[in-house]
Formats: sequence, structure tokens, C-alpha cells
Amino acid sequence: MYSTSDFRNGLKIEIDGTPYVITYFQHVKPGKGGAFVRTKLKNMLSGAVVEKTFRASEKVAKPDVQESSMQFLYSDGEDYHFMNEQTYEQITVPADQIGNDRLFLKENTVAEVMEYNGKVVGVTLPNFINLRVAETDPGFKGDTATGGSKPAKLETGATLNVPLFINEGDLLKVDVRNGSYVERVKE
Repeated sequence: MYSTSDFRNGLKIEIDGTPYVITYFQHVKPGKGGAFVRTKLKNMLSGAVVEKTFRASEKVAKPDVQESSMQFLYSDGEDYHFMNEQTYEQITVPADQIGNDRLFLKENTVAEVMEYNGKVVGVTLPNFINLRVAETDPGFKGDTATGGSKPAKLETGATLNVPLFINEGDLLKVDVRNGSYVERVKE
């Protein structure tokens, strides 16, 4: 059981048999009346976001969520196949469970897969992934890092804006959380 004093962003809790993750919380102590905690919770099964207020020191249950490191093997178009690195057991995850992160998913990437009562409820990729540029306009002498940007298509099919000096075949460090270019990686 968790108390409201344990609340933090990213904490997984269970309310009425449904798992939620806390995306925002605020402890409030009004001048009159008892203290309470205002929260925004994301339903881990449906993705819906709800607001809920808890009284101070109210208890909530811990969900039966298991996280395990799994290696991405391949995609057959609709589903993504992962393998547990310890047991070598393979699971299939529907594309909608991965969301937009699938644009940055390449073979052999290790991701954290969350399961609730045996059902996959989420896949978390590493914050940064190195991806190769598949196609972009050529860079020219004199292009600088501060001069502007151009679109580049990566090996996974994702498109993002990169500095003008980036060429096809360059290896880039990409921030998966917001889909942005971080730096060019030296090989």
C-alpha cells in the first residue's frame, strides 16, 4: 500500500482494480480544512487521463505490474515481437501499445516492457537511441550547426529536423521522448 506522502511522478498505483500512473501531483494544505493531494492519473490500460483528489494520508494499492528488459526482434507490420533476455521467452505487442515510439524502434534495441496481470500495458524505450540517416538533402561547405535545419529520414522511417551539416549515412543520437536530434555520433 502507498500513502499519499509516497506520491511522485511516474508512480504506479491501483484504484478500483485498474492500474494508473501518476503524471502530476500537488500537495495542498488549505488554511481551513484538511490537507489533500490533487493528481492527474493516466490509465495504463486505456491511456485515458483523469484527475482525482485524495485526502492526506489516504492509502492506495500497489498494482501487480512487472517490468522486464526485453530485446526487440522484429515487426510483422501490425505486431512487434520482443524476447525476454533472461528466459528467452517471446511475446507479441500490438502497435498501439507502443505508440509513436515505434518510429524509433530498431532491431536488437532493449526496452522495458510492463505487464499487468499477464497483459502488456506499455513499452518504454531508452531515452536516447543511435540511428543512421537514410536520406536527407546533401550538406554543403559552409553549413553550420546554428544556420538552420532540414528534414532527415532515419533508418527506422522516422523523420526529424537536423542541422544542415548532417549527411546520409551519419549516425545520430536521437532523444526518443520528444523525437529530436541531439548530436552526431562519431564512429
